[in-house]
Amino acid sequence: MTAPLVGRFAPSPTGRMHAGNIFAALLAWLIVRASGGEMVLRIEDLDPERSKPHFADAVQRDLEALGLTWDRGPFWQHDRTEAYEAAFETIVDACGAYPCFCTRADLAVASAPHLGDKHVYRGTCRSLSAEEVRERRGAGEVPAIRLRVPHERIAFDDIICGSYGQMLDEECGDFIVRRKDGAFAYQLAVVVDDAAQGVTSVTRGVDLLSSTPQQVFLQRALGLPEPVYAHLPLLVSEGGRRLSKRDGDASLDGMLARFGHPAGIIGHIAWIAGLQGEDAPATPEQLLEGFDISALPTLYAGRISIPWR
Repeated sequence: MTAPLVGRFAPSPTGRMHAGNIFAALLAWLIVRASGGEMVLRIEDLDPERSKPHFADAVQRDLEALGLTWDRGPFWQHDRTEAYEAAFETIVDACGAYPCFCTRADLAVASAPHLGDKHVYRGTCRSLSAEEVRERRGAGEVPAIRLRVPHERIAFDDIICGSYGQMLDEECGDFIVRRKDGAFAYQLAVVVDDAAQGVTSVTRGVDLLSSTPQQVFLQRALGLPEPVYAHLPLLVSEGGRRLSKRDGDASLDGMLARFGHPAGIIGHIAWIAGLQGEDAPATPEQLLEGFDISALPTLYAGRISIPWR
């Protein structure tokens, strides 16, 4: 029998929920509850400019209304600076790091596109001399800190996508562990938080699949446990664009107006995602009765997207 899993909801408080992140939250909940496990709620508010307290409150109310319950939390990333600092120092000592002065425009030119939205950094600042770094700092340029990665293949088994791996230096590239504004990078924060909060199951969109080898690398270098990953197809608009908070796609309020109540939303998402055979209201508890995690590879493997309708 599979050991009970610990999963997590990890919303960023930058807007209201939409169909895409409700789908990911629903699958995370089903996978964990089917194992008899528990859910953690973590508010990922690393970005102070975009994170808003009223959205953090709203997402908790939204999850509760949808029947997506959690057992521990909420935990807040803004409370975790000391833990990130300790991990940062450890990983920099272990792997080496360097200041990177590249702008977004520089990165667009000096990077190669890869799966999802990620670009592979080509090491523009990797060979800067100590004198060049001093000069640029003296001129007022503020660098990010980028981790040196080895020529090593990092692979893992995904519940849905199967075996997946990347050669770190060629397909990931040196990556940022501390941003120019001093905030710790998402990649570092999430592996530290998952370990501290006992998370053993991570379910999210396939757009983050290409970032996972970086996180696995950090977990192994820091001596942290590796969760089981499941990367889902993305819900997309009719034109193939993934749904987003920024564009107001399939917003929770809009879906409530369309379907009338939370069970209508959950049931419709479950229907288009192949979790039930009809477009009928359903609660997460009702979907759990017929849920089979072993069916997910057949249902979703090889699929990048699911059209919203």
